[in-house]
Amino acid sequence: MILWPAGGINHSLDPLGSRPGIVLPVTQDHVLRNRTAWDGFAEEYVEPGHQAWASDEPTWGIWGVPEADVGMLEDVEGLDAVELGCGTGYISVWLARRGARPVGLDNSPKQLETARRFQDEFDLRFPLIHGDAERTPFADESFDLAISEYGAAIWCDPYAWIPEAARILRPGGRLMFLGHTPLVTICAPEDEDAPLEERLLRDHFGMHRLEWSDSVEFQLPHGEMIRLLRSCGLEVEDLIEVRAPEGATSRLDWVTPEWARRWPTEDVWKARKRR
Repeated sequence: MILWPAGGINHSLDPLGSRPGIVLPVTQDHVLRNRTAWDGFAEEYVEPGHQAWASDEPTWGIWGVPEADVGMLEDVEGLDAVELGCGTGYISVWLARRGARPVGLDNSPKQLETARRFQDEFDLRFPLIHGDAERTPFADESFDLAISEYGAAIWCDPYAWIPEAARILRPGGRLMFLGHTPLVTICAPEDEDAPLEERLLRDHFGMHRLEWSDSVEFQLPHGEMIRLLRSCGLEVEDLIEVRAPEGATSRLDWVTPEWARRWPTEDVWKARKRR
């Protein structure tokens, strides 16, 4: 399903390039599992998504870290951008308001339905595409920026989605993504409802796929991620280990602000495709 809104931003780019209307088959079990999970989660994210659409001041991650502290939206004016795992589409909105030409792609039809409603409410439109960030319908070298806050960053296999992001980026284009740190994975108990502990519970070596009762996440150690990015022609420009701000709060039960003041729960990767 490809949702093309009428009117709105004038794209000089056809983001589907020479592959219009293509529907790529799902080839991995986690894609369908995560689609089902996020269709189920979608209602919980309507209100947070609406708040983000209404805000002109981007904040990132579970702690609401200001854009000034992470710089994921710097110098985006005039760029063709794709949000990989866009959910309700608020990052694409922030991009559009800064002069970029965004396209949002997500695995969950229910999340895209919310994004489309918000487009109508806020009268700000851009292409919304139902698809898998591991196998996008975009032509080679279609974008100047690929970005993900969680989304593809944790719900897609990095050995699939990062090469795919590199493929659709133009030379000199940037890849930026935010997700959990490896330390979160290592300190996560087997009990899904229990909070992070202050001790190491899982192996560092061999970290990759995490099976939950309703979904699948992915995580790599930093060294392995660096090697993967470089093997895809991407040079790491920065890695920001996010610290919860003083006085931060969260609606999540699995981590406390006190934990996140001592150790990073999230990191921001910034990489650029070699020319």
